[in-house]
Amino acid sequence: MPKMSSETAVTGQRTTLHGPAMGTRWSATIDADLSLDREALRQDLAAAVERVDGQMSPWKPNSDLLRLNRAPVDAWVDLPADLLAVLDCALDVQRRSAGAFDPCVGDLVDAWGFGAVRDTPDAAAITATRQTRPRTVHEGIELERPARRARKRAPLQVDLCGIAKGYAVDRMVAVLQQHGVRHALAALDGELRTVGAQANGVPWAVALEQPEEGHRAVRGVIELEDLALATSGDYRRCLQVGDARLAHTMDPRRRAPVNNAVASVTVLARTGMQADAWATALLVAGPDEGLAMAQRMGLEVLFLLRRAEGLVELGLGRFGRSSTPSR
Repeated sequence: MPKMSSETAVTGQRTTLHGPAMGTRWSATIDADLSLDREALRQDLAAAVERVDGQMSPWKPNSDLLRLNRAPVDAWVDLPADLLAVLDCALDVQRRSAGAFDPCVGDLVDAWGFGAVRDTPDAAAITATRQTRPRTVHEGIELERPARRARKRAPLQVDLCGIAKGYAVDRMVAVLQQHGVRHALAALDGELRTVGAQANGVPWAVALEQPEEGHRAVRGVIELEDLALATSGDYRRCLQVGDARLAHTMDPRRRAPVNNAVASVTVLARTGMQADAWATALLVAGPDEGLAMAQRMGLEVLFLLRRAEGLVELGLGRFGRSSTPSR
């Protein structure tokens, strides 16, 4: 057997692999026989996540995303296939969500203190972004996937933080499948995806988090098999400015941080990329528009809403269709 690294733990035929990535940690829990080269798998998983980060990070100065952001308007930029696939999905969700999801919000993210430029809101930058109206898909990014290139149609900054982690989980799943793994749970921050069920045939049990700032608690559990799950909320990353608490997710239509009754949105989808993007879109859309949007798209979702009587659930698909206040 290969020597195990400090980031590999084996219990019988169940193995947990993990490591740092994208400002958080990735993990993979797998059920596989002992002939699997776990150290090679761990290295390939880490490389897959690092490749996504190297292409799509808004913080790494040499990322492909920042090459695109620094390019002049209308200048074609050669990009790797992975980044083009994520941009393509992001633009599709932007269209389908009527702009609730928008990959071209980098200026907003930076102005409000959540990006690489500054860590506090800047009044002048915020005023400047508010003078720019939201752009349509056709006014934003143009892709030529066969030629592997893209160009900006306006002076904008692309930010893929609402979709890139979900895509990284998809790349982890691809690596697991390449290694012959048929039973696994891959996760990166609030995004995860399962490969099959557990080896005993039981679906993977995944905890749903209680949306409480500064505290991690389980609200419920859902069982998954060959599905992805992503959660977006207003409680994990925020800034306190005076009496105001600002969530890190931007509402591109208001040109400001999200400010509605949604505490969190959990979405099920076939891929992590789709689940991640739609969780962001529905959080921005809010409880009324978001629920109607989810119904129209046939999504399985769970909204947790902040009401005077406590948290209220609104669910579609396997999350149910009733709303019940939390105890």
